[in-house]
Amino acid sequence: MTITLTDIYRYPVKGLSAERLDATALVAGETIASDRRFAMALGSTPIDGNHSDWKPKTSFLALVRNEKLATLETHFDDDTAVLTVLRGGRQVARGKLTEGVGRGMLEDFFGAYMGDEARGRPKLVEAADGHVLSDVPNKVISIISRASVHDLERVAGRDVDPLRFRGNVLIEADDPWVEFQWVGKDIAIGEATLRVIDRIERCAATNVDPTTAARDMNIPIILQRGFAHTDMGVYARVIKDGKIATGDTVTLLEN
Repeated sequence: MTITLTDIYRYPVKGLSAERLDATALVAGETIASDRRFAMALGSTPIDGNHSDWKPKTSFLALVRNEKLATLETHFDDDTAVLTVLRGGRQVARGKLTEGVGRGMLEDFFGAYMGDEARGRPKLVEAADGHVLSDVPNKVISIISRASVHDLERVAGRDVDPLRFRGNVLIEADDPWVEFQWVGKDIAIGEATLRVIDRIERCAATNVDPTTAARDMNIPIILQRGFAHTDMGVYARVIKDGKIATGDTVTLLEN
């Protein structure tokens, strides 16, 4: 069975839009560069300074409760650390995430845009050294199989955008759910080696259409009814540095 890497994504700001990459260099023990590096903390979340250690998703603006975020498109520039926010193709905010003035401009925008959902003035924070602002505290890569998503579509009776699952790596395989068999095993993607460590349990964030921002499905319930679990995708830890690129073959290694 041939398994292929079809897409690579990162999410520089937790809860905001995906950025597609053609290739990226993976480093052992790290996430994709700048993935979940920043987040917009709720005004009610106690934050001391401009950096934050890991906190649960309920501490931040996130799709699980704030589907309005999906109406925005964002672009992060690695060289300048500038985040550009667009709505309907029109720029609505812009600021440098590593400088006070830039953060303040974005905090003002999200405070006004999210209204009461922001629970006060939100605070844009960067992950502290050794941390990531992902849904889980470990630095991992999330892998989603298109074949598994297609099987979910069969049960749901409608199209399901794989971006609902906000994965880093999308793969194409012949058989659905084969990725669950990889837990505890190593896989090679391009030049990198990853150890698959766990299945990913899904929450209400997946109910939000990433294009329309409509909360129009109940993915966890559909998974439970159709497959007797609420999982989609797996987490993997990078254990050997290397470059990955779309079109690479994914190979299960002999442990």
